[in-house]
Amino acid sequence: MSAEQICPAPDALPNIVVPPPGPLSRAWLQRLRRVESPNVTSISQEFPIVWASARGAAVNDVDGNTYLDATSAFGVALIGHGHPRVTAAATRQLLSLTHGMGDVHPPAVRIELLEALEEVVPGDLGHGVLCTGGSEAVEVALKTALLATGRPGIVAFSGSYHGLGHGALDATSRRDFRAPFAAQLARNTTWVPYPNPLHPPHGVAPRDVLGHVLERVEHALSHPAMGGLPVGAVLVEPIQGRGGSIVPPDGFLMGLRHLCDKHGALLICDEIFTGLCRTGRWFACNHEGVVPDLLCVGKALGGGFPISACLGLPHVMAAWGESTGEALHTSTFLGHPVAAAAALETLQILRAEQTAHAAHALGQQLKDQLTVALDRHPWIAQVRGRGLMLGIELRHPVTGEPAGKAAWRAVVAALGMGLLLLPCGVRGEVIQLTPPAVLTPAQCDVLVTTVVRAIEAASADD
Repeated sequence: MSAEQICPAPDALPNIVVPPPGPLSRAWLQRLRRVESPNVTSISQEFPIVWASARGAAVNDVDGNTYLDATSAFGVALIGHGHPRVTAAATRQLLSLTHGMGDVHPPAVRIELLEALEEVVPGDLGHGVLCTGGSEAVEVALKTALLATGRPGIVAFSGSYHGLGHGALDATSRRDFRAPFAAQLARNTTWVPYPNPLHPPHGVAPRDVLGHVLERVEHALSHPAMGGLPVGAVLVEPIQGRGGSIVPPDGFLMGLRHLCDKHGALLICDEIFTGLCRTGRWFACNHEGVVPDLLCVGKALGGGFPISACLGLPHVMAAWGESTGEALHTSTFLGHPVAAAAALETLQILRAEQTAHAAHALGQQLKDQLTVALDRHPWIAQVRGRGLMLGIELRHPVTGEPAGKAAWRAVVAALGMGLLLLPCGVRGEVIQLTPPAVLTPAQCDVLVTTVVRAIEAASADD
C-alpha cells in the first residue's frame, strides 16, 4: 500500500473496526517481546496498539482502526502528525545533506535554526546548544549552571520530570525512576514542594502555598543542604507536565526569578513540554513575563523529528569558554541536518498558523466543555490546565485517595472508543490532554464526549 492509502485524513474521526488491540497489533507485540528489553514497552491483553500511520490529529493502527490523538505523542505533534511542510522540508534536506559533522564542520541549516530560535525565545536567550532529546538539553543547562556559578547544588520540585539521563535523573522527582540508579547519581538536588493549592503541604492553607514554597526555596538557596553544597541552579517546569498538568499560582516564576537574582543562582526553565506555543504563548514563562537564565526546549520543536536545545543568556553561556578543537559537550548527531531542517520549518509554521492563539482558544474551549460535562461527577477533583496542556484529576469519592487505577481504566476504555489518552500525576491519578492544535470542531466534540464516557465507564467499575 502507498502512504496515501494507509494514512488517515488529518480531520478523521475515530473508527474502530476491530476491538483494540487487534490481532495484527497483538502479533507485532509478540515480535516486540522477542527483541526489545522487557522494561521498555508494557504489554497486556488490553494495551497497547501498534501504530501504522498518522496525519493531523488522527492515527491508524496496523489493524486499520483510526484513533483521535489527545496526546500529540507525548506533546511532540503540536502542529499535527506528518505536517506536509515539515515532511517536504525534511525531504529536501535529506536529498541534499543527510548528516553533518557535529562540532567540527557545521551544516548551514544548523546555523539557520539557531538564528530562528534566537528570534522567538524571550529576552536575550540568544546562545544555544542543539541536542537530540529533552534530557540532554536539561543536562546541558545543569552543566552550564555549574560552570557559570561554581556551585554544584540544584533546587528542584516534587513531581518534576526532567528526563532519565543520569544528570537529569538526579533532578527528576520520581523515586521509582531514581532508586535503581541511586548509587550512580550525584545526589546534588534539594527538593521543594511544587505549589499546588489543591494539595498544599501538610499544615499549609491553600492561600499560603505560594509563600510557603518560595520560603522553602530561599532557605535552600541560603542554607545549602547535601553536605554543604552551595546551590547554583533552580530547575523548574513552569507548568508541571508528567507531574499532573499542574498550573502554579501567579507569581511563582516571578518569585523564583527574584530569589535567584538575590542569591546568585541561575533560573532554568524546563520548557521541553510547555514551550513553543502549547500553553497559548510561545513559552510558558511568557505568561509572567519572566526571562530565565537558561531555557530548555524540545518535543514540538522538530515537528516529529528528534531535536532539542538549551538556550541561554550570552554571558551565562560564555562560561563554557571558546572551543579549542574539543567541545566540552557535543555528540555525533549534534544539530543533525534533517532534524534541524524540520525544526526550522516548524518554527515558521508555528508563526504562520498562529499556533499560540489556536492553542489558547482550543484549550479554553476544551477546558470549559469538560468542566461543564464533568460538573458534580463524584470522581472528579479538578479540571485544570492552560492552553493545550490540560489535566483531569480523579479522586476516590469515598476515601479521597488519588484514583490512579480508575484513571488507567479510563485510558483503556478510551482506547476502545478510538481516543488516545495518557495518565500522569504522581500516582497516575490525572488524565492528561495534550492534543494537537489542529483539532477540528468535530474532533473537539468527540474528544470531550469520549473522555466523559471513558471516565463514567471507569468509575462504574469500582
